[in-house]
Amino acid sequence: MFNIERWQEIFEAISKNRLRTFLTGISVASGIFILVILLGAGKGLQNGIQKQFENDAVGIIEIWTNTTTKEYKGLNPGRQIQLRNSDYDLPVMKFGDQIDKKSATNITRGVIVTYGKESGNYQYRGVNPDYLDIENGTIIQGRFLNDNDLKNNEKVTAIGLKLKQDIFKEEDAIGKEISVNGINFKVIGVFTDPSGEREETRLYMPMTTIQRAYGGGDKITGMMFVLNKKADYDEALAQSKQFTNDVRQLLKSKNIIAPDDDSAIGIYNSVQEAKQYYDLNLYIKLFFWWVGICTIIAGVVGVSNIMLIIVKERTKEIGIRKALGASPFSIISMILHESIFITTIAGFVGLLASLLLLEFVGPMVQSEYFRNPEVDFSVALTTLVLLVFAGALAGFFPAYRAAKIRPIVALRDE
Repeated sequence: MFNIERWQEIFEAISKNRLRTFLTGISVASGIFILVILLGAGKGLQNGIQKQFENDAVGIIEIWTNTTTKEYKGLNPGRQIQLRNSDYDLPVMKFGDQIDKKSATNITRGVIVTYGKESGNYQYRGVNPDYLDIENGTIIQGRFLNDNDLKNNEKVTAIGLKLKQDIFKEEDAIGKEISVNGINFKVIGVFTDPSGEREETRLYMPMTTIQRAYGGGDKITGMMFVLNKKADYDEALAQSKQFTNDVRQLLKSKNIIAPDDDSAIGIYNSVQEAKQYYDLNLYIKLFFWWVGICTIIAGVVGVSNIMLIIVKERTKEIGIRKALGASPFSIISMILHESIFITTIAGFVGLLASLLLLEFVGPMVQSEYFRNPEVDFSVALTTLVLLVFAGALAGFFPAYRAAKIRPIVALRDE
């Protein structure tokens, strides 16, 4: 605990070395400033990456087919695998307890959509009611497809906002009929998609309706699943890997595909892809910590050097103190107080400056992969603890050297 005399001694010692103290303080403050700014930038990158993954539901698994690459059971390689309703029903029935959302897909590009005198070239998708949630879309007018639309083969469609603006202009689209490749569909909803305008030029229709209306039979082009959420990321990753492996084997067995032919069934696992992004973000944060800590170390070295100089200049004073009965502990305490005082004050200035910069400038810096750089309270507290420890460490060795000075030698020092 500092008393008034102790504070006076500290201020007197610092005032005698104003230039050195100022330069050392700048070094320490800049170290903390750079560390906090880098950590804030790392958080901004993390926020940007997370925002990208919000464009799709968490844990999305998408499945499609390609051609076989290996001969199997008398069938030549090069066969194009065609998915059907039964391929979709199989994993739904077998793994239904693991599935939160699901949808088959039937994608057709280059269709002509017409309303009155307006027309354009767009893409329609036959889907199930969960599809919009999987894509993280939002209905802004009307409603999305439901189970009754599929059951009754209703000729209805939900259209993207961009398509609505292209075809209907300022006119309300709900309840109007549009022609899709010569077949009329009633617009029941308008949606937006966070991925952008390309997704908002699509039309979503009941899977059963487009299979019947356009002669698709029971064919589908793919399927999408979202698994039940897990509290732990590693658990979710393990679950998604097991699910994709099981579904792959089911589809291979049903479609007579060689067990080791991994090219015939394509699977995208967003949980697995997310792991790569999180690992990248971890490496970036570790790099930022390393750079910031190296900068702080440079400041600590500066504090240690100035304390060595101060000890050298105060050798006679230290000798007198020891001759009058000052203990080695009191000498060490005196030097440590000064070094901790310098680093703490300078560190607070650097910490405050960096937090203010992130608070006011951070929200202005927005890009696709960089959003809202910030540092939470626990990180700020960690840097403060690190700072105090660094100040004590910086002063310990000069203080220990001062405590070892013999009074007779100190009093002869010039």
